[in-house]
Amino acid sequence: MSGDIQAITMPKWGLAMEEGMVVAWHVEPGSEVAAGDDLLDIETTKITNVFEAPVGGLLRRQIVAAGETVPVGALLGVVADSAVEDGAIDAFVARFEESFEVQAKEAAAAAPETQVIEVAGQPLAYLRLGEAEGTPLVLVHGFGGDINNWLFNMPSLAESHGVYALDLPGHGKSGKDADKASLEALAETLAGFMAAAGIEDAHLVGHSLGGAIALQLALARPALVASLTLIAPAGFGPEVNADYVEGFIAAERRKEMKSLLGMLFADPELVSRDMVNDLLKYKRLDGVTTALRAIADAVFPEGRQAGVLSPRLAELAVPLQVIWGAEDRIVPASHAADLPDKVRVHLLEGVGHMPQMEAAGEVNRLIGEFLSA
Repeated sequence: MSGDIQAITMPKWGLAMEEGMVVAWHVEPGSEVAAGDDLLDIETTKITNVFEAPVGGLLRRQIVAAGETVPVGALLGVVADSAVEDGAIDAFVARFEESFEVQAKEAAAAAPETQVIEVAGQPLAYLRLGEAEGTPLVLVHGFGGDINNWLFNMPSLAESHGVYALDLPGHGKSGKDADKASLEALAETLAGFMAAAGIEDAHLVGHSLGGAIALQLALARPALVASLTLIAPAGFGPEVNADYVEGFIAAERRKEMKSLLGMLFADPELVSRDMVNDLLKYKRLDGVTTALRAIADAVFPEGRQAGVLSPRLAELAVPLQVIWGAEDRIVPASHAADLPDKVRVHLLEGVGHMPQMEAAGEVNRLIGEFLSA
């Protein structure tokens, strides 16, 4: 019976992903796998990452071999109980592949698109996923980032919450006017975005500079914030990697950009050609360099963080968890030491400044557990 057979399909990590290459399987056919186990590595144009098993059971087939590239939604493998006969699995695979082209077209037609909303006269781009009712999540990226920094997180988080990710002023597809670039001003922009999007309050998830912005908003306007998850956040100490900040603003060539992006990850080999090209393309847009310069001067003057907010954590009225990569070379993980006992702190070994990308499954689990506690 096909009801006893479960398909493992190529995930869609981000709006731009159309296909992925299977780099390696971690589970052999005939082996048991639990939901959440590392199943295989997938290489996309953005990054290579681990795909965790969406279901548990006996892996009966590997349909796509290592080295093969297939479209999003294609059948990668089959999980089924040992009692299911091989013929039933063959029939399941045949039916899946016959209907795949139609399903792919329907999925493409229904794919979410980036939207634009005006806040204080400036267009802000954002993406919304998930139809669940209740308090939504709002994801805030860091300096030089954009919505794509959450490509491994939004689909998972959207299974239980409405999830918004926005491009900050000067970033991504948002307007490049960043004359109000202080931490306080950026927090007010976040508040303006929430008001314009009809969000009364939200669970804020902030990465790096986005973490400091989220924390600033929670301190200044607590009624807007239900909880905080801060990932490798700024705002917890004065140190920041000034060479990275200044290098990112100045970078115009592929070699220097690739070297800089490698500093974000514990494994620099994760940086793909497309990731470098996308950022260089963004850097060439009118107004980007001026906006990045203004933000850096306001929040990282003279290579130090202007706003250290951690001494004010006792004022927080909402739950807070902090997730940090132990090998962070941009904002030191030592900033997570000696925080108040009420703060949940998770230090991830073998991870750099981008835990939400390098350890996406673990970060998604930590956020889910935190929100359901």
